[in-house]
Amino acid sequence: MTIRTILVDDEKLAIQGLQLRLEAFEDVEIIDTCSNGREAIRKIKTEKPDLVFLDIQMPGFDGFSVVKGVMEIEPPLFVFVTAYEEHAIRAFEANAVNYLMKPVDADKLADTVERVRQRLAAKKSTEEADKLMNVLNEVAPDRAAAISGADGESESADRFEKLINVKDRGQIFRVEVDSIEHIEAAGDYMCIRTADNSLILRETMKDLERRLDPRKFQRVHRSTIVNLDQVRQVKPHTNGECFLVLDSGQEVKVSRSYRDVVARFVH
Repeated sequence: MTIRTILVDDEKLAIQGLQLRLEAFEDVEIIDTCSNGREAIRKIKTEKPDLVFLDIQMPGFDGFSVVKGVMEIEPPLFVFVTAYEEHAIRAFEANAVNYLMKPVDADKLADTVERVRQRLAAKKSTEEADKLMNVLNEVAPDRAAAISGADGESESADRFEKLINVKDRGQIFRVEVDSIEHIEAAGDYMCIRTADNSLILRETMKDLERRLDPRKFQRVHRSTIVNLDQVRQVKPHTNGECFLVLDSGQEVKVSRSYRDVVARFVH
């Protein structure tokens, strides 16, 4: 699979240097370069690249403005490239694939390209599955319904996050999704709890749910999501409610509205 790529930087030498380094990757095709943010927005909308290496500090429209400027279309993957380390937190908040410091380190660039490959492969597999289901819905609707209802087995786990970047207390924490015990909502903030840490993430419950595999992470209360792999005991309570005891010993209440989640633990 060819990764159609655009480079954006107001420094010509920076673009030339990145072009030289990217020659080492046969599947990366540089289809265009841009010297400012406005040009980048225009080219991204017309060329629809898979990947954009994007400088942050540019006159006029900076890198973050470019990202905002293409949100009306399906945006490409972004890798921020900059000489200013203080922009790292905002880069991760923009869900960038990676954040590279100038001059770009060869090993970090290789790691970044591999991340891009993985994300694009996951996206492609999801798109192919959707196309197949559309065909089945037309020629064999009964079979399509059976597949889509088979306990989520047709859903590719690759589309869901394995790591979540959390900005908390001025730092960026990379949290392995499997290590999360449960998540509690408080307005537009999520409290992500692992066995040994609690972190605050500014995101809505609805948006976070989209990033997590529903076969593992289930809502058990209006404001609580639990990692079912971390559940070791179910304790009945009054009024049809119960508590889930997690591996850490933490107890999480399951409201009556979500008691069907408990059924999967009863054999």
